[in-house]
Amino acid sequence: MRLDLYQAETAFIAQEQTALLDEARGILLAERPLSRLEENGVLHAIQVLIENAIGKAKQLLKAAGKQVPVSAYDSFHALADLGLIEISSLSAWNAAIGLCNRIVHDYMTVDMTRVLELVRNEQYRFVTEFLLAPVNNGDRVT
Repeated sequence: MRLDLYQAETAFIAQEQTALLDEARGILLAERPLSRLEENGVLHAIQVLIENAIGKAKQLLKAAGKQVPVSAYDSFHALADLGLIEISSLSAWNAAIGLCNRIVHDYMTVDMTRVLELVRNEQYRFVTEFLLAPVNNGDRVT
C-alpha cells in the first residue's frame, strides 16, 4: 500500500479512537464512573490506537528501506535511530506497547484504576500525535 494511503487510514482510525477516549475522559472529569461496558471500550480504544501506531512505525521503516523488526519495541528504537522520533520518547513508547500487550495477553492483571488515570491525564495524546503527523520523505513525525 502506498504510504500516503496508509497514512490516511491511520489518521482516520486515530481520530475515531481518540474521540472515544476523549469522551471517556469527559465522563471521568465529570466525576461519573464508567460502566463496565465503557471501561471495556476504553481498553479497546487504547489497544487499537497503540496497534495502529505500531503498524505505522513498521510502514515508515519499510518506506525507508530498512529491515522491519518483529518486535514493536525494536520498531520504535529503529525509528529513533533514523531520527524519525525523539530518543527521549522511547520510554513512553515502551510503556504504551507494554500496556497494549497486557490488554491483549495478560488482561486479568490490567489495573483499571491506572488505565483510567492515564485517560484522565490524556497520556494517550502522544500516540495520537504520532499517528496524525504527516509523513514526507523522512521528515520527523514526532
